[in-house]
Amino acid sequence: MRIDVFTLFPEMVDDSSSHSLIGRARTNGLIDLRTHDIRDEATDRHRTVDDTPFGGGAGMVIKADPVFSSVERVDPPRPLYLLGPGGRTFDQALAAQLADHGGFSLICGRYEGIDHRVRTELVDGEISIGDFVLAGGEIAAGVIIEAVGRLVPGVLGNDESVVTESFSTGLLEHPQFTKPADFRGHEVPEVLRSGDHGRVDRWRLAQSLARTQHRRPDLIKARGGLTAAEKDLVEELGPEPTVLEAWEAFAYPDNFPRHPRLGS
Repeated sequence: MRIDVFTLFPEMVDDSSSHSLIGRARTNGLIDLRTHDIRDEATDRHRTVDDTPFGGGAGMVIKADPVFSSVERVDPPRPLYLLGPGGRTFDQALAAQLADHGGFSLICGRYEGIDHRVRTELVDGEISIGDFVLAGGEIAAGVIIEAVGRLVPGVLGNDESVVTESFSTGLLEHPQFTKPADFRGHEVPEVLRSGDHGRVDRWRLAQSLARTQHRRPDLIKARGGLTAAEKDLVEELGPEPTVLEAWEAFAYPDNFPRHPRLGS
């Protein structure tokens, strides 16, 4: 998988993708990440890449010329996406689509924005990682690289992890536990220690369904609601009411400060 990133701060992208899982994948040749400094295509001695906007207004705008020149010099893998607020919201489905390509490329914006001709004449689309404002696209690029990179075959030690994680099935992941079985009086559910894989699978599905229903009802709605069988499963094996109340307290900002672990 080859990923090219065009940015004014290549060290930010390179450093964030040089550790842990993605760092190992790069070392092992599974991910070929190449960062390109847009300033290298500036034509003046100050390496200027921005200018004031036509029509007036605050801030500076990244010029079209160095961006076009950088992309044309490299001829990166397509699709080529601009990172910005007007694009498709990045999610697990889009991560999976990108992972199916042999590669893709990203352009990181900065300052007040980027010349609109980059959007209309150069890129294949635009991606946003959420409805909030960042100083630039470098952190967003790191998010996308990690989300996509971990889906590349061989990057994860256990490829089954990819299909059981949150969002991969349209549901949040079930609760996870590890040793010790009893921690300060809080015990791991008996079903997970039973050795009965059928019971474990049914319990995990019930937990995922209930957890998604209470924390992300939009995901349940997107999949057309719960089936009759799923409702029965949640009724039989779903979390206790006190657990659901705790989930709701953390899920909704108005209730968050009143969670018993946090005080009033």
